[in-house]
Amino acid sequence: MYKEISSIHNPTIKQLVLLQEKSKERRKKGFFLIEGIREVNLALKSGFELTEVFYCEEIITQDELENLKEVLPDSVSQVIVSEEVYKKIAYRSGTEGLLACAKSKPNSLEDLILPENPLILIAEAPEKPGNIGALLRTADAAGVDAFILANPKTDLYNPNIIRSSVGGLFTVDIATGSTQEVIQFLEARNINCYAAILQEAISYEKQDFTKPTALVVGTEADGLSQEWRTRATQNIIIPMQGSLDSMNVSVAAAILVFEARRQRGFN
Repeated sequence: MYKEISSIHNPTIKQLVLLQEKSKERRKKGFFLIEGIREVNLALKSGFELTEVFYCEEIITQDELENLKEVLPDSVSQVIVSEEVYKKIAYRSGTEGLLACAKSKPNSLEDLILPENPLILIAEAPEKPGNIGALLRTADAAGVDAFILANPKTDLYNPNIIRSSVGGLFTVDIATGSTQEVIQFLEARNINCYAAILQEAISYEKQDFTKPTALVVGTEADGLSQEWRTRATQNIIIPMQGSLDSMNVSVAAAILVFEARRQRGFN
């Protein structure tokens, strides 16, 4: 089914703008927007349910459009929008003229399906969408079994997270919960928890990550909360040679998860 929209005052366009700009609206409606050809394709492959796609024929190429139509389920409405309308609903400049509306997933801890010997990356209370996006890219690159946000401060479907994750939001199994809920989840499944903390810690290189493992990182400003300090299996540290005592959270996470992967033989 096709339709066309050429006015930025169209009610559908106004609703899309709200979904793009307001986390409250995304939570209320249970929908979010995906922008870009790669991101839309990754969402489809990962089982996200799309309701509508909006494309601008002045921007998207004919080949890209035909490829998209081949993979779109019949249930997805297709809407042709003018260039003015597309610029109104697009979050970032330079995208390929494609935007989709998708249903949010619940991201419950209980919905995670883990293998027998999981490797999990956990981030506590990251506030910057760019950092969350970078963590998702790291999680995807390392092939972790799950990425968990403890005490999330930012809406997971924030458009800047989708942009900065380059679609990693759709390729990694994600769950959210309070710090207490996440710790209980790990303990109930006998998953060893290694917290990146400066105090009472050993070098990450000396720790065995070959058994069920959760690697936990905090913010550069505040680190991890006291609950992680006291209930972790072991606190670990990344020794640094400079004058500073912290590094970007996604960099620290990458060092830790790839060391775990190295120990596991990258299987």
